[in-house]
Amino acid sequence: MAITNVFSQKNLDKTLKLFNKETVPYITVQELKVSDSIVLLDTRKWEEFAVSHLKNAKWVGHKEFDIDSIIAQIPDRQTPIVVYCSIGVRSEDIGEKLQKAGYAHVRNLYGGIFEWKNQGNPVFDLEGRKTEKVHAFSKYWGKLLKKGKKVY
Repeated sequence: MAITNVFSQKNLDKTLKLFNKETVPYITVQELKVSDSIVLLDTRKWEEFAVSHLKNAKWVGHKEFDIDSIIAQIPDRQTPIVVYCSIGVRSEDIGEKLQKAGYAHVRNLYGGIFEWKNQGNPVFDLEGRKTEKVHAFSKYWGKLLKKGKKVY
């Protein structure tokens, strides 16, 4: 089992290095779990968010993302914000937009909701109930999700 986890982590590390520029500092799952007063923004498609998301996360989407809406909801540019998606690629794009708009404390959840779930943390459906379901985006990306019930 430990070999599988190490292999999975190496795949995640490799994938993020390939697709991300690390322009938005990462926050690990462990760091997020002990952080207070953070606004969580889910940058996935609505269909993914509807299956499950982190508790108290706000859906902002990726293609649908609207910075003016965020400025209206979060006027204080010093507010700590954590963006996430499936593994952290789409959320980096949104994090960059937030930084460009002047938000000073934006972090990208390393490994996204997949790593959150892989480490045994709860996710919630639209009614606020815990669920094991996680939208895996595609069969290709879903290989990085090791725990929970994959939904496509």
